[in-house]
Amino acid sequence: MNAARLALTELRRLTTSRLGKLAVVAMMLVPSLYGGFYLYANKDPYAALDRVPAAVVDEDAGTTLATGEKLAAGDEVARSLLDSGSFDWTRTDRAGAEQGIETGRYDFALIIPASFSADLASSADLEPRQATIELATNDANGYLSTTVANQLVKEVTTSVAEKVSTTAASQILAGFSTIHDRTTKAADGAAKLASGLDDATEGAGDLATGAHSLATGEQKLVDGTATFARGASDLDTGLQTLRNGTSDLPTRTKQLATGARQVADGNKEVASAGKEVAAASDRAVGDLTETRGRLATRLEAAGFSQDEIDRILAVADDVAEPLREANTRIQSTSTQLTQLSDGATKVADGASQLATAASQLKTGIAEAASGSGSLASGARTLQSGQQDALAGAKRLDTGAASLHTGLGTLADGAHELEKGLRDGLRSIPDPSPEQRKAVAQTLGNPIAVDTSSAASAADYGAGLAPFFMSLAIWIGAFVLTTRVRSHSTRAVAAGQPRLRIALGGWLAPAVLGVAQAVLAYLVIIAGVGISTAHPVLLLLFMGLISVTFTAIVNAVVMRFGLVGQFVALVLLVVQLISAGGTFPWQTLPEPLHPLHHVLPMSYAVDGIRRLMYGGSFVHLSLDIGVLLAYWAGAILLGTVAAARLGTWSASRVKPQVTAP
Repeated sequence: MNAARLALTELRRLTTSRLGKLAVVAMMLVPSLYGGFYLYANKDPYAALDRVPAAVVDEDAGTTLATGEKLAAGDEVARSLLDSGSFDWTRTDRAGAEQGIETGRYDFALIIPASFSADLASSADLEPRQATIELATNDANGYLSTTVANQLVKEVTTSVAEKVSTTAASQILAGFSTIHDRTTKAADGAAKLASGLDDATEGAGDLATGAHSLATGEQKLVDGTATFARGASDLDTGLQTLRNGTSDLPTRTKQLATGARQVADGNKEVASAGKEVAAASDRAVGDLTETRGRLATRLEAAGFSQDEIDRILAVADDVAEPLREANTRIQSTSTQLTQLSDGATKVADGASQLATAASQLKTGIAEAASGSGSLASGARTLQSGQQDALAGAKRLDTGAASLHTGLGTLADGAHELEKGLRDGLRSIPDPSPEQRKAVAQTLGNPIAVDTSSAASAADYGAGLAPFFMSLAIWIGAFVLTTRVRSHSTRAVAAGQPRLRIALGGWLAPAVLGVAQAVLAYLVIIAGVGISTAHPVLLLLFMGLISVTFTAIVNAVVMRFGLVGQFVALVLLVVQLISAGGTFPWQTLPEPLHPLHHVLPMSYAVDGIRRLMYGGSFVHLSLDIGVLLAYWAGAILLGTVAAARLGTWSASRVKPQVTAP
């Protein structure tokens, strides 16, 4: 008889009666009922928090900000809670809230005191006060309600703190904008001041240059006036001498005019005679030219050759050349005599005019000699005044240079002031209203959470499902030991091979366990609505978990009998606390960490998570390997137990622990 026949025999024994069949069906439903109902009840408890009764009390009196704006933060918090629908909020007074918590009408109450807004606004003072929100709870109404209420208060506190921080940041940024605007005006004013000082410096430079030029000019003028004074004195002396020397000038100029006229008349006669001589000379040269032409014609008529004619004419030209040169000199002399005559006439005319003006000149020289004395006196006075003007010009030159230097220093300072203001201006933010709002919101809530997950559970029920599905399969395997025998006594009595006895004892509960797993899978996935990323692989993995757990429980019971059921129950309890199904296993006490790494349910939970949520399959091979190793170990333990079953002892004949 093989292992399959042994398992089939056991299954027939279980289903021989109607009650037996019902018992088998009931055992198969145990994992589905346990896992299904628990996950159904806890699939998404947070979605029903709006049915939890809670009270909110607003005693806030409000306050007025420095800007004149009214602040009623308590009312805003109360209205936001009522509008959120996070709980079944009721707005009441303090007495009603406290009575409701005492009687269980409310699970908790949130009380906003009268100074709430004033305390929040004090963040702008040098002595700020911390605003307070009161939370009234009663653990007799439910401990988890208090835990959730504490979390809610943290969220409200964070939200209010964010708003206060945002408002404060907005006011600070608005102050920065005001500072920026005023600094801009100051920088513009400094730029205008620097520009004006540049112009003033340039003008002062021109003034200093002009003053220096004035001083230089005054020095030259002083030198000139000194020279002028000396010249005026010399002029006076000279004019006096001239007046004395020109006393008989009119008489002499008349004599000169008479002589010049006589010379002009003589030169005129000479010039007239010269013109006549020049005319005669010019006619002689003309006659000579006509005579040369006639001579050439006669010689040609007389039969002379051309060469002979040319030689004769050349000789004639040599003879006539002195006559031509004399004519040229006569013509030039005649012209010069004419010019001499004209010049003599002009001299005579000028002499006549000089004679006429000599009397006036004498009078003018006398007047000039008289005025030169006054001029010399005035020049000396001018020289004295120019000395004073030179001293003033030198003081103006020194003052203008100092002014130019001082204005230059002042302009440099104004430029440095402008540069400093411009540099400081770049360090002062000038956000727009939109930027102020964005920055204030960022400062009020500087951290945002960008969540990414390689795999995620859809809801609270999906988060618990891997643990309770594994737990349900173990419970199902444990329940099977109450009806399915761990081994076939006939096979033991017949001396069947030990491995066959072990496999035959495991195979029957394994078949029922797989049926339990399939049914639990359908109830949890389809009935409760837990989503899964890899449904087929998850079903196969749950089958592996079932055959492994049934092998372990069956081997323990096969080896220890009724005590083995207790051992299986202890293993269940130990795995409940070490599998890490609810909280991360790292949160367990340090002594329990080895249990997590050793016991099979840890790997069952891990494998279901990876197949249900999706993500990497890197650890899935380890999960499968560990479960297969446990299955092989359980079969080995069953084989050893089968060997012991073939040997009767006093403890087997009369066991210390028996079934009731």
